[in-house]
Amino acid sequence: MTAARARTGAFVAGVLCANSLPHLATAVAGRRHLTPIGGRRSSRWINAAWGAANVAGGLALIARSAQSAREPRGAGRWDSRLVAFDLGAAVFAAWMAGSEAVLRGNWGDDAAPRSRS
Repeated sequence: MTAARARTGAFVAGVLCANSLPHLATAVAGRRHLTPIGGRRSSRWINAAWGAANVAGGLALIARSAQSAREPRGAGRWDSRLVAFDLGAAVFAAWMAGSEAVLRGNWGDDAAPRSRS
C-alpha cells in the first residue's frame, strides 16, 4: 500500500470513527437518531449497531494502514496518517454541523424518547 493510499484509509477511518460518536451517544441516551438502516426514527438498538459498525470499520482501516506501513508498534505515531485521520474527523464534524443546521434531520419531538407511562 502506498503512502497516499494509507493516508486515504486513515482519512476514511477518521470519518467513520467520528460518525460513530453521535450514534453511540444516542443509543446510550435512549433517543432516536437518523441512520441509513432505520431512517429518521431509528431506535437505540439500531443506533448502537450502526455506531459499532462505524467503529469496527474505522479500526479495521487504521489497522490495515498501520500494517501496510510495516513499522514496529509505537514507531512513527505522529506521521501523515494521524493528520489524515484527524482531518477526516474534522471534515465530518463540520459537514454534520452544517447539515444539521440547514436540514434539521434529527430535531423535533420524534428524537426524544417515548414515555413509558
